[in-house]
Amino acid sequence: MEAYANALLYAIPGFVALILVEVLYGHWVKNQTHRLIDTISSLTSGLTNILKDTLGLAITLISYPYLVEHLAIIEIKATWLVYLVAFIVLDFAGYWNHRLSHRVNIFWNQHVIHHSSEEFNLACALRQSISNVIGYFPLFLIPAAFLGVPNKVIALLAPIHLFAQFWYHTKHIGKLGWLEYIIVTPSQHRVHHAINPEYIDKNLGQVFCVWDRMFGTFQEEMDDCPPVYGVLKPAATWNPIRINFQHVWRLIQDAWRTRSLWDKVRIWFMPTGWRPKDVIESYPVHIIEDVYHFEKYKTPVSRFISSYALFQLLTLTAFLLHMLYLVGDIGMNDLLFYGGFLFVSIYGFTSLMDHQRSGVIIELIRPSLGIAYLLTVGDWFQVSQDLVLGNALVLTYFVVTFFSTLYFYRYELRKPIVNTKVG
Repeated sequence: MEAYANALLYAIPGFVALILVEVLYGHWVKNQTHRLIDTISSLTSGLTNILKDTLGLAITLISYPYLVEHLAIIEIKATWLVYLVAFIVLDFAGYWNHRLSHRVNIFWNQHVIHHSSEEFNLACALRQSISNVIGYFPLFLIPAAFLGVPNKVIALLAPIHLFAQFWYHTKHIGKLGWLEYIIVTPSQHRVHHAINPEYIDKNLGQVFCVWDRMFGTFQEEMDDCPPVYGVLKPAATWNPIRINFQHVWRLIQDAWRTRSLWDKVRIWFMPTGWRPKDVIESYPVHIIEDVYHFEKYKTPVSRFISSYALFQLLTLTAFLLHMLYLVGDIGMNDLLFYGGFLFVSIYGFTSLMDHQRSGVIIELIRPSLGIAYLLTVGDWFQVSQDLVLGNALVLTYFVVTFFSTLYFYRYELRKPIVNTKVG
């Protein structure tokens, strides 16, 4: 866990810098692909994913080291050829895991967050799940385990393979000639994120596009069919934690409401979006019918809301970096408390972005408890040891949060939500 945290200390600033470059480039060419609040929602989703992984909030059904130990029929050394083959095997496994997430109801829940933005930009790449609490991916690596691919090879390649999927989440790069036949490109991934009927569930490859071409899931981006982004059952919230569990909550409700015992069981394993007939009739759910003329989710964005949301994003990112820095120095109880504080913080301020009254309650209680903790303990997780006036800055943050929430309740909460049409 400590090695993962150290890697993120470098990766997070790098990702943020590239997103800032994309924003500035979009402004320069007068083709902005970011909406501030949507981008903040994407980035907070990335923060929650990092928190979940850092705190180990998942149950692994079976680990790759266990598979290698019990299934390997030969033993091989970690040569450059082994790394190359292992990377290809990892990508092949990723294709089938990705395909499973798009095709089966229960598995879609762990992936829907990644598709939930109605924009397409580098920030979307960071919309990663916290609902994938059951780790089963090593099962897709059984062939590698049979061949005895060392665990250290997979451990090194896995984050590289993940980070290699960041760059193609952009609308600013066109088609790339002969590379379109080898790797996943921005053009191909725009198709993947689109909700157009022609594009749904296509281009499931992660680094190499050859799997899509081999297994019939490839679709080229067409000039006469511009991609439209999002999900057919719109998330309609900026809160990444709520988005993560919307789909499974609908499945739970449908399984409870249907009168058929068989439907209560099979709903979890049916194709994505399947619902029992009696539930469809009694409890209809809004689904986008015309992808070219639907209303994007939008909330009133005053200068105050924009500034406050950006302030919270930057401050909570700093808190997260501080937590990652402390991973090897503080106990698990303190890590869980710090991580819980960040989860609640993200839930609270993104609920304010949604103009939810629950956000007001959370954002008044949270800084109050933070101030109480700071005054009782005398130090915010050793911050005074590494930063002069660190505790004063933390105290200032809580005071600003408290009074900003009061201002929001008095002057912003009652403003109506107005959506924008696409097309």
